[in-house]
Amino acid sequence: VIYPPHSKLTDKEKTNICYLSFPDSNSGCLGDTQFCFRFRRSPGRKVSLCCFLDQWDRDLPVYLKKDPAYYYGYVYFRQVRDKSLKRGYFQKSLVLISKLPYVHLFRTMLKQIAPEYFEKNEAFLEAVCSDVDRWPPPAPGRILHLPIMGIIMKLRIPTYRDKPGTTPIVQNMHQADAQISMALPTVHEVDLFRCFCPVFFHIQMLWELVLLGEPLVVMAPSPSESSETVLALVSCISPLKYCSDFRPYFTIHDSEFKEYTTRTQAPPSVILGVTNPFFAKTLQHWPHIIRIGDIKLPGEVPKQVKVKKLKNLKTLDSKPGVYTSYKPYLNKDEEIVKQLQKGIQQKRPTEAQSVILRRYFLELTESFIIPLERYVASLMPLQKCISPWKSPPQLRQFSQDDFMKTLEKAGPQLTSGLKGDWIGLYRHFLKSPNFDGWFRSRQKEMTQKLEALHLEALCNENLVFWSQKHTEVETVDLVLKLKNKLLQADREQLPVKTETLKKLQTHINDIILALPDDLQDILLKTGT
Repeated sequence: VIYPPHSKLTDKEKTNICYLSFPDSNSGCLGDTQFCFRFRRSPGRKVSLCCFLDQWDRDLPVYLKKDPAYYYGYVYFRQVRDKSLKRGYFQKSLVLISKLPYVHLFRTMLKQIAPEYFEKNEAFLEAVCSDVDRWPPPAPGRILHLPIMGIIMKLRIPTYRDKPGTTPIVQNMHQADAQISMALPTVHEVDLFRCFCPVFFHIQMLWELVLLGEPLVVMAPSPSESSETVLALVSCISPLKYCSDFRPYFTIHDSEFKEYTTRTQAPPSVILGVTNPFFAKTLQHWPHIIRIGDIKLPGEVPKQVKVKKLKNLKTLDSKPGVYTSYKPYLNKDEEIVKQLQKGIQQKRPTEAQSVILRRYFLELTESFIIPLERYVASLMPLQKCISPWKSPPQLRQFSQDDFMKTLEKAGPQLTSGLKGDWIGLYRHFLKSPNFDGWFRSRQKEMTQKLEALHLEALCNENLVFWSQKHTEVETVDLVLKLKNKLLQADREQLPVKTETLKKLQTHINDIILALPDDLQDILLKTGT
């Protein structure tokens, strides 16, 4: 069944969703299980929803922006014994498909509706859909109230202006009306500490592997553990965006199975979460494998676990741990391990442990990225180079050697006490998809900034006076160029003040009015 019924999915998408919506038979998930997956959108399909979501996308932090090529599937699976059924079991999944990576929000929502749906019928889903139709647009930065089957979820989607690592608290208000409200502390975060607990001693090495976009496999006993661990890995380099593909849950039926498991070329830059024992054979040639047992929070302090050699990973029942021959560039930070171990001894709540871990990753990533930000900002031409009568100047080229030279005086040592081969880490990072994605988005921002400054420079000129000194042909050319500038500002959402755009429109009108009538008619007709 698909709701709303007018939603269109291609056959390939339907097949992918069907296989990904159930745990592998070996997982033996009895009772209720929640997990999430991500799958590729079939190409060549026009989606009207995109344009609706685009306007909200630009205010989001980069790691929450949607990827137009992928969908997320959020699953609530129930398996219970039922003698009345032929197979002896009731097995059903309710799956929510969305472009938005708001794991916690959709997980909470499914928890509210799935159990009731399994006991009722399809009409219940229609009622859910009509609730969702009343939701406000997903505007970042506002407190949103989302009604769902008699409950109101209150939440706030982060914006790119939020200081990284801070989450404005959504207060649970006692409402006068009878509706129960439920405040969500986050829309997208997973329980970091719980996910990293099984590989506790290797968090810093895993951060390096994710940062460098290395091929990583998470082998887990169930889809909920594999998906949470993959999402935790992807989020550990936040506020950087992880730019390669990642699959929180991946099966042998996936349409990309051949592409990702072939031995004819090196493993691609992806993170895969798998549960099928077959993968222990198929992915033996992958360089980094994380094997996790059941995720349980340790009652006592976990024992120090060595990184294991890849050749020891023969089967999926190999011991949990990290199997790799990778040598980290940075020396190990013993401090964070001690801090978290102390938390386990003192029975510190896992939320508090997650906050400590998230802050640690954030500080590590920021120490790494600040020198790059600083160097890239220096590639911006000076404001005095911007002339209204010439095209906006180009950004200077990124030079690896010049960047490396800046590290002596203004490197990560200014903000991080960690020793090690930072230079080697940067060299490796500059070849990675994460650097490519980060640099492209910076380039786009700076180019737009230059366009915006160019627009402002034009606005501050006396354009009518200029047009009086030039021929009609040149004046008409200027009008058309200015109109194009206004269209571009709107199309690319350039960072320009509304007053500037109004001022430019006034300039255009004034220039047209100073021209002969026949030309005025033509230029006013070509309004766009």
